[in-house]
Amino acid sequence: MKRFITTIKNIYSIEELRKRILYTLGIVLIYRVGSYIALPGVNVQALSHSAFGASSKEGLMGILNMFSGGAFGHASIFALGIMPYISASIVVQLLTLVVPFFQRLQKEGESGRKKINQMTRFLTIAVTALQAPAYLTSLVRGSRGVGVGVFHDFAGNPIIGNVPMSFLITSMLILISSTLFIMWLGERITEKGIGNGISLLIMVGIIARLPFAISAEFISKVSETGNGGPIIFLLELLLLVAVILICILLVQGTRKIPVQYAKRMVGNKQYGGQRQYLPLKVNAAGVMPIIFAQAIMFLPLTIVGFASTETMGPFAAALSNHEGFWYNLIFAVMIIAFTYFYTAITFNPTQIADDMKKNGGFIPGIKPGKKTAEFIDNIISKITLPGSLFLAFVAIMPAFARIFGINSQFAQFFGGTSLLIMVGVVLDTLQQIESHLLMRHYDGLTKSGRIKGRSPLPVS
Repeated sequence: MKRFITTIKNIYSIEELRKRILYTLGIVLIYRVGSYIALPGVNVQALSHSAFGASSKEGLMGILNMFSGGAFGHASIFALGIMPYISASIVVQLLTLVVPFFQRLQKEGESGRKKINQMTRFLTIAVTALQAPAYLTSLVRGSRGVGVGVFHDFAGNPIIGNVPMSFLITSMLILISSTLFIMWLGERITEKGIGNGISLLIMVGIIARLPFAISAEFISKVSETGNGGPIIFLLELLLLVAVILICILLVQGTRKIPVQYAKRMVGNKQYGGQRQYLPLKVNAAGVMPIIFAQAIMFLPLTIVGFASTETMGPFAAALSNHEGFWYNLIFAVMIIAFTYFYTAITFNPTQIADDMKKNGGFIPGIKPGKKTAEFIDNIISKITLPGSLFLAFVAIMPAFARIFGINSQFAQFFGGTSLLIMVGVVLDTLQQIESHLLMRHYDGLTKSGRIKGRSPLPVS
């Protein structure tokens, strides 16, 4: 406790770090306030007791509602959250692999990165323009109709009232503008705050739903007979802690490759001649594969927003059931594929081998240059397979939690995208804070200073 208080004092004494943290908290507060501002013309109280309010707590809509911090279910101006921007980023990154034009931009350095970011923003507008009508359609269709053009909750209270074209157009413009505003908030955190802005906003939305999920599970276990009582609830909390520890091991697990540097004399001093290690992460892609896969799995929800339940085919219905076999199988396969994909585009063994050669470093028993690159690539391939399988297993753990009778809202924190994002973002943010402390000769957040971050989201 004494060490914790000392660390807090050290953080507060560093003016730059203090300003960054306060700036980040201010942006987060703006984001949370916006999550409770409803679209003009929507009765939030009536909406929470409607068919739409009930469906936003289950299935894929429940996951999307959790990512937006409840804004999706509240029909907030931030209802679509940052997911359209994530989807646009995925498309742009895929284009950099197959389209020569984007490949040239990627090699142009800072100017090319700015052009790619600008294209990502325009694509975000297009994606939001597609998702906004789907959301509004689901909102209107999820209101129980009593009369022509009037929508009510189960008790007969009006939710939207008449739905003129002006309401739909205005709501679409608000949803598009709010997504761009959230994107801007994330960029401000990355530039002037602490941590990666976009991923931090996603984590804040997820954590905001955790107290509601825990309370719902507690009420379910204590108030309803046959659910095990408080003892089972405590066991579930202990299991959640164990899953969190497993996720931390997954994020921080590394394979160290010994690297020897040749001795060299500069004046009267000797440099090099010591052995160091090249740390290769078991999960070098971080949480990006699971975010990529989750964003794509949201596509059926967008399509269903334009179609009625009766016309929805069996394949789309299967992909909309996040507890079903086919959804979790496809989800796991996509995570494994994206893990290899993202590792390939972020990790360059040839460049690492060239840098080692230029600095007089070599791996004992391996020739410098091409042989070293092949050796590193082989190691990466071997450790990526178990890492991707483990990541896929953690991602589908909420489905197993539901099998054992855990509430659907609470089950989403037993692994899955939510837990991995929370663990990854927290570790990354703590690592940045620790870097500021160590840079100014303060003790880090831990005595050993072993907090390891993850790869941030590929967004500016």
